[in-house]
Amino acid sequence: MSSSYDRGTVESFGRWREFSAGMWAWVLHKFTGWILIGYLFTHIAVLSTATQSPDMYTSTLQGLEELVVVRFLEIGLMAVATFHILNGVRLLMVDLGIGLGSQDKSFYASLVLTAVIALASIPTFLGGVF
Repeated sequence: MSSSYDRGTVESFGRWREFSAGMWAWVLHKFTGWILIGYLFTHIAVLSTATQSPDMYTSTLQGLEELVVVRFLEIGLMAVATFHILNGVRLLMVDLGIGLGSQDKSFYASLVLTAVIALASIPTFLGGVF
């Protein structure tokens, strides 16, 4: 008879405290990937207005850019894409055998660099809104 591993119940939500940096990197990479896929479909939907008429496309973009919430969503999208790219490069380096001993540090560095880039881009994205 084989021994079984007790993985806990489905309702055991306290296990996230046990996650290491590598697990958080995996979770965030998957999460940001799904967000980027969702954005891709939204982007295609907006671009499809160009098939109706150029004026409709222009008015759609101008209407979206006037909304403050869209500007904040653009900052979020840029942060998500930046983290996904930086973490992807980190994963590529790990797969190539570079920096195997410092995976945690490189994950935290990608988080910090993403935050710095996102904060530095706020004036650009919100310019002319307030």
